[in-house]
Amino acid sequence: MTSHRPRKRFGQNFLHDPAVIERIVAAVAPHPGETLVEIGPGHGALTLPLLARARRLQVVELDRDLITPLEARAREIGELVVHSADALRFDFCALAAGTRSLRLVGNLPYNISTPLLFHVIDDLACVRDMHFMLQKEVVERMAAPPGGGDYGRLSVMVQMQLRVEPLFLIRPGAFTPSPKVDSMFVRLTPREAPAAPVEDFADLGTVVTRAFGKRRKTLRNAVKGLLTAEQIEGCGIDPGLRPERLSLKEFAALGNVLSAAKRRGTNQN
Repeated sequence: MTSHRPRKRFGQNFLHDPAVIERIVAAVAPHPGETLVEIGPGHGALTLPLLARARRLQVVELDRDLITPLEARAREIGELVVHSADALRFDFCALAAGTRSLRLVGNLPYNISTPLLFHVIDDLACVRDMHFMLQKEVVERMAAPPGGGDYGRLSVMVQMQLRVEPLFLIRPGAFTPSPKVDSMFVRLTPREAPAAPVEDFADLGTVVTRAFGKRRKTLRNAVKGLLTAEQIEGCGIDPGLRPERLSLKEFAALGNVLSAAKRRGTNQN
């Protein structure tokens, strides 16, 4: 094992528990010929068993000090292709063999997990599935139904395009250093079509971000200046509701109203 010390600026918590690794590999179930990409391989605890099953694996690693030792350990196992890059700026679709061919796996650093999820969502046309280790709280927010405190921007934007399947809990002791929170392994599968018709995801994102940016206010006040009470009512939605009460379908309807208003050049103020 390398003497490399985990770096806080990279959010490094290295997986080492053999039982957890075995469960992850079984859940991913890689096969030769698939386009499998691991984000943040670290010391290779997950990389090497994945490579043994897939025979070819691509990895995206930001910490250059980890790359040479990882390549050396993988040499006798299979073909490891290393991309020395920042996953937040990496073009994952450039690796895809075709539509919905990319399989992503990773122990995502807590400090970039949400922006990385949104980055990957932008490339869903080339993604078959994703298996990620994330902070338990993040997975709970991704999977949350309307009505509760966990339901928010992440819930709506992820569920609109992905099926969220929390698989199992991972305790802090499975990592070095041990994080202060529990983790969760989750499977994310792109939907064949959005959960509700969406005209423009950028407009949907604008509405959702504004709504949950002031989630203690009524919807009318939260999106004031973006949509009018009349436009909200026109979607069959009570402007006096709190944003967390709205379904995916209702948020999609509001996003579509904004898209239509922008096409017409309507001023919402």
